Amino acid sequence: MLVLFLLPLLGWAAPAPARPADKTDTLRLESSVVAMGSAYSVAVYGDDRTRMEEAVDAAFEEVRRLDQMLSNYKPESELSEVNRWAAARPVQVTPEMFSLLSACLAYSRESEGAFDISVGPLMTIWGFYKGTGRLPHRAEIRGVLEQVGYRNVILDAENRTVRFARQGVELDPGGIGKGYAVDRMVEVLKPYGIRTALVSASGSSIYGLGAPPGEKGWRVQIRDPKDESKSVAEVYLKDESMSTSGNYEKFFRAEGHIYSHIMDPRTGWPAQGVLSVSVIAQRTLDSEAWTKPLFVNGRAWALKHKPAGLRAFFCEDTAEQTCAWLP
Repeated sequence: MLVLFLLPLLGWAAPAPARPADKTDTLRLESSVVAMGSAYSVAVYGDDRTRMEEAVDAAFEEVRRLDQMLSNYKPESELSEVNRWAAARPVQVTPEMFSLLSACLAYSRESEGAFDISVGPLMTIWGFYKGTGRLPHRAEIRGVLEQVGYRNVILDAENRTVRFARQGVELDPGGIGKGYAVDRMVEVLKPYGIRTALVSASGSSIYGLGAPPGEKGWRVQIRDPKDESKSVAEVYLKDESMSTSGNYEKFFRAEGHIYSHIMDPRTGWPAQGVLSVSVIAQRTLDSEAWTKPLFVNGRAWALKHKPAGLRAFFCEDTAEQTCAWLP
C-alpha cells in the first residue's frame, strides 16, 4: 500500500493586494468512496467549488459503472457473464471489455505468463477469493493448473467475442481492475476543467495529474514492506502513475511460511523472494499490471525484460531487506 502525503496549499488564504477583484482563491477538495472492493479517493485543486464537486461525483460514478462491468462478485456483471458462458460458447462483449481483455493477453505474452487474468481458480483454492487464505493440497493445485493460462482465453476481434478453450477457466480482474478504474476516473475529471488531481485506489494504484500549487508533483512515499510506519523511498508524480504490489497486502501463515496472494500462475504457488514492487508508468493500467510479473519473475528477469519507459522499485527478501530502484 502506498502512503500518501497530500502537501498543504501554500498561502492560499492570504490574497495579494494587487490581485484583480474577479480572481478567486485556489480551492482544494477531497472525497472518497468504496467500490470494486476498494477505497477510491480523489483530491482536486481548482477555483470553482461547484464544478469541482461535479467532477468528483462524475469520477465516482465512473468507478461504480466499472464495478458493474468488472466485478466477479456480482452475477449480473459483464465479467461474470463471460465467466459463466464462455466455456460453452463465444460470448460477445462490449468494445471496452474486448479492449481490456486484449491488453491483458498482451501483458501475459510479454511477461512470459507471469501476468494472467485467468488466475481465478488458483485464487479460489488458495482461499483468497472471498477469504483470507488457506494452504491447499498439492493435488488441488495440480487439479486446477489446466484451467489456468492465458492461452485458454480466445478472442475473436472480428466478432468481438470471448471464448474459453476448456471448462473451469475463470477470469479474475484483481490484477488490473484498480489501475484501469483510476485511469478512467482521471479522464472523467479532465472535461470538467480539472488540471490538478490525485486519484488513488486503496493507496496501491495512484495517478498524479499536474502538480499541487508550488510543488513539482504529488509527493508519494513507498512504505517499508515490513513496517507500515516507515517509508523506503519517495517520488513526485506529475502526469504519471505509480502502483505497488506487496506480500503484506493479503497473506496468511501456514507451516512456518508466509503465503501472499500474488500468484505465479505457471506453478500455482504464491511467488517468493520479493517483498514489494512499485512501478511508475504513464498509465495506471500499465503500472498496476506490471507490478505482478516483476514481483513474480524477480529482479534479474526485470533487468532484461522490463518494458522501456517504466521505472521499478524492488524490495527483496534477502538476509537484510534490500530496497532499490532498478537501473
